[in-house]
Amino acid sequence: MKSRFSLRAIGIASVLALGTASALAVEFTDPKGDDKGPGNYTYPTDPVYKAGSFDITKFSAVKSGSNVEFSLEVASGLDDPWGMGGGFAVQMAFIFIKTGAPGGYTDTWTGINAKFAPGNEWNKVVVLSPQKKARVTGEAEAKLGGMAKDVVVPNITRGRGRVISATVPLSELGGDGNVDGWGYQVVMQSNEGFPAAGDFLTRKVNEYEGQHRFGGGNDGDCDPHVMDVLEGPDAKQSDMLAYACAPDGKATKTATLKMIKK
Repeated sequence: MKSRFSLRAIGIASVLALGTASALAVEFTDPKGDDKGPGNYTYPTDPVYKAGSFDITKFSAVKSGSNVEFSLEVASGLDDPWGMGGGFAVQMAFIFIKTGAPGGYTDTWTGINAKFAPGNEWNKVVVLSPQKKARVTGEAEAKLGGMAKDVVVPNITRGRGRVISATVPLSELGGDGNVDGWGYQVVMQSNEGFPAAGDFLTRKVNEYEGQHRFGGGNDGDCDPHVMDVLEGPDAKQSDMLAYACAPDGKATKTATLKMIKK
């Protein structure tokens, strides 16, 4: 039986007109059809949220020279119904990375409502957003406190076909530069132009879906506002995104993520 997911680290050698350049890369594929958060989340009712829009099918990070190119593939063709200008509009993804640097964070922020397991700390997070860099950076600085310095926003993020991609200077990521040895976790969210006061441009999950709200969760802040994440051998999505709520809407069990490595 074919595995539900596969992890593949690949070395790429590119012969260029002016010589030979080498690149390191890591590629992860993710099960199709699991864009339901912990298992029962539903899409907003507005037709701009097409089936498969938040379903991660493949993620890659490729180091070439002094840059790293990140690519995220989803199960539906990308559209720009809101005129964002970059080829996509409704998606937003956070690429959390354990770069090999010491320390890191287990916390994230409101609007995701998830943390990372001990030993799975992140050092940097790359934000793939259809909004302009200045808006994303400004929101991070206003809402994320000390974590804002480790938020990396590409100059340009593009959507084409089913792939969202961006290139980031390696110097902004730090760590040891060993891209194919780093840990990764991708949190698929939805771009929100009018977020709640403490949320970092993220769209909420409520008990019932609405025109621009996901459903199947809780109206408090105890549920993870996450539609899909990367799975791994010891990291099942339904386990990582499992949560429990108290009657007042506060979490008694918080969704807890793990890094995926080759």
